[in-house]
Amino acid sequence: MLIKNNTQKRKKAIVLLSGGLDSAVTLYYAISKGYDCYCLIFEYGQRHKREIISAVNIAKKAKCNYKILKMNLPWKGSSLLDKEMRVTRPQGNKVAGEIPDTYVPGRNIIFLSFALSCAEAIGASAIFIGAHAQDYSGYPDCRGKFFKAFDRMAQEGTKTGVRGKKINIITPIINMRKSQIIKTGIKLNVPFELTWSCYKGQKTPCGNCDSCNYRAKGFKELNIKDPLIQ
Repeated sequence: MLIKNNTQKRKKAIVLLSGGLDSAVTLYYAISKGYDCYCLIFEYGQRHKREIISAVNIAKKAKCNYKILKMNLPWKGSSLLDKEMRVTRPQGNKVAGEIPDTYVPGRNIIFLSFALSCAEAIGASAIFIGAHAQDYSGYPDCRGKFFKAFDRMAQEGTKTGVRGKKINIITPIINMRKSQIIKTGIKLNVPFELTWSCYKGQKTPCGNCDSCNYRAKGFKELNIKDPLIQ
């Protein structure tokens, strides 16, 4: 489904939709704030397409336009891109400043750059991304400091920005715990059964990777059963 410009006066937003729990909650949050949402879904050579299928299903469920953008990162540099690398799970307490092998070099910079171009082209006033810093895997491009810097860059590096019209980078769940994100999603009627968080593209979540563990911890804290776990 192509993203189209239109003459409607409702405010528009670009939402980066990965198919995961966090981005799904972010999409429904943006909708609840009155935005017409246009979802960008990235196929960037990740290990599996399971999350892309989830993203498309979530966008359809929310009745939002979406676009799948395909790109290639041939230099890889991440276990999410290189199938010869093993997706490892850090043992015990993580070393301060440690960045896991699932980090994809510059991923959010790349994604947000596409989103910024799209936002400017269709007249969207906001970009929503479901990153969160608390209880996360230590990715440097998921910190509030990074998004504030990108926001400043967007203001200085676009025609919209230099003309005094700001395209806001909005991270509504960045300081939430996973359980808080899930609780917010429940209030917004997010279809968690359509989401996919696992780094592996199996029929069921592996239950061992970082993403699976953070998700499981969130549902456990709320004493709620994850709809993906039979």
